[in-house]
Order: sequence, then C-alpha cells, then structure tokens
Amino acid sequence: MTLRRPWIVAGAVAAAGLSFVMLLVVGVYVIAGNVTGAAGRGVGLAKGAVPAAYRTLVEKWGTLCPAINPALLAAQLYQESGFNPRAQSPAAAQGIAQFIPGTWAAHGIDGDGDGDRDVWDPNDAIPSAAKYDCSLAKYVKDVPGDATHNMLASYNAGAYAVIKYGGVPPYRETQNYVKTITTLAKSFAAPVSRVEPSEQAAGAIYFAQKQLGKLYLWGGNGTPDQGGRFDCSGLTKAAYESVGITLPRVANDQYNAGPHPTRAELRPGDLVFFSDDLTNSRAIRHVGIYVGGGYMIDAPRTGAVIRFDPIDTPDYFGATRVTQDGAKALPTRV
Repeated sequence: MTLRRPWIVAGAVAAAGLSFVMLLVVGVYVIAGNVTGAAGRGVGLAKGAVPAAYRTLVEKWGTLCPAINPALLAAQLYQESGFNPRAQSPAAAQGIAQFIPGTWAAHGIDGDGDGDRDVWDPNDAIPSAAKYDCSLAKYVKDVPGDATHNMLASYNAGAYAVIKYGGVPPYRETQNYVKTITTLAKSFAAPVSRVEPSEQAAGAIYFAQKQLGKLYLWGGNGTPDQGGRFDCSGLTKAAYESVGITLPRVANDQYNAGPHPTRAELRPGDLVFFSDDLTNSRAIRHVGIYVGGGYMIDAPRTGAVIRFDPIDTPDYFGATRVTQDGAKALPTRV
C-alpha cells in the first residue's frame, strides 16, 4: 500500500512486449504445475522473516529442546504480539511474548544475565517463551503423539487436558491453535526442499491481468465507489479473494501467508515483496504478483497504472507462495 522507489517504477513494459510476457506466463505456469515436493519442516529462519533485532535470540533459544525450533518460536511471537515488545492486551498479557503476570512470575528468566527479569525486554521475554514451551513439553513428554503438537496444546489448554485426553484434547480452540502455529511456522522457516506450487495461482493471475491499465489509487480496494482501482496490496488481496483466499490488507502481513520460495524457485502466482530494510519483513512496503520471466503485475504508485514491472531491483525482499491454510493462520490483530 506504499510507494515504490524510482528504480522500480521506471521502464514499463511496452505494448509490443506484452504478448511475449503473457505467453511466458502461460508457459511457466504449465511447468510449475508439474513441479512436486513440499516445504520441509526446517529449523532455519527465512530471510528477514524475524526482525533483525530478535533473529539471533530466536535462533539461539528456538533450539532449547526438541519440541520447538526457531520457526515455531517465531510463529508464536508473531501470533502473540507481531514482534511488538511493548504490546499489552486487555487481559494484561505483556511484552513480545504476551506473558500474563502470574505465568511470568513462575516462568520468566533473566535471559541476558543482567540481574533482572523484565517482561518488556525481549532479551528476557524470548528466552522465557522458549523455556516455557520446553517446560510444557516436559510435562507431557509421556503422552502419545507429536511432541510439538502436545506442547502447543498444553500452551493453550493446559498440560492436564493433554494428559487426560492422551494428546491434543478435543477442544476446537485448542485444535485450531495447534494448526495455526504449526502452519504459521512454515512462513518463518527457510525451505529445505521445493515449495509446492499453489493451486490457486492461475486464477489470481487471471484476475490481476484483467486490472492492467487501471490507474493506481492509494488505499484502493477495487470497489465501485473507487472506480475499481487498487493500490499494491489491495490488488493482491483482491486477486486471491477471487479464488477464495482472504489475505490481510497490508503488504507486510501478506508476507506471512505461506512458505517462501527462493528467487530461483519463483512460480507464477507467488507474491513478491519489496522493502528498504532487507532484514525485517515488518518493514515491507510494496507487493506484486509474479507472472514469470522476472516480471510481476503490480500497482506501482500514484499517477501510474497497473502494469508489468521487473522484480529484480535493489529493494527486492523475497516471495511468498500463498496457501489457504497459511492465510487462515494469520492473526487478525496484527
């Protein structure tokens, strides 16, 4: 929903070249449909997925016990606070890990060794979140089933419920929490194998192609009162809504709607993102929808039209392969 740098908006694709690009879209998409494989449950972090200020902490403490990994810990922090160390909920949950005072009193640790336990200090709160996860995992270590799922269920429903039911209890809220965090973790993990092509990509591209030539509108969602005009994230949101996937409104939240293919693995339909800070996904300010051949369809800026633009620019941040589960897992608060 923000402006692109001049080096990105320069050089719109000429009309004579559009036919070539359109053919390329079709050809690359057909190839994508034949690619197999899925994103592995890696323990590494995707580039920039965690703000640089917290990445080292998440990488270190995310390996505290076998039930967690850095991507899972990152997903919990994102779900709880959106990486906001000053977050406070109406229920008095505090800090980047959203500890309530009683839980902090029992499980908060002095993670940085400075002599205090400060729930507002990520250097204490992130290690405490990892320690709390591992304590829960230890409580339910003899329960059958997936240790990580049982730990997350304990986090939501309490260890007693997990022990009582011999695994994730039959509570809808708890089952949804386990699915949400494990799904979100995929958007923070560095892929260890090919990312599976999106089934909805072709339809999203088809929608975006129909918007070519429309004038950009800041805050545009394509509604009739706006003349059917879009800004960058409004366009990508509408493109995926046309195939039944609801994305958040702003670009930096759309980044977490699925796993992250590398530049070499890009396929038509992937969302591509741009930022002035390549170490922090929360700083993303522009998004487009990849169509193949190094080009995307995007709504660049005020005064420009929705068009094809190259993606290989100095502020290219990365890409997301949108999934239905990934979009559903995103917190509405952030």
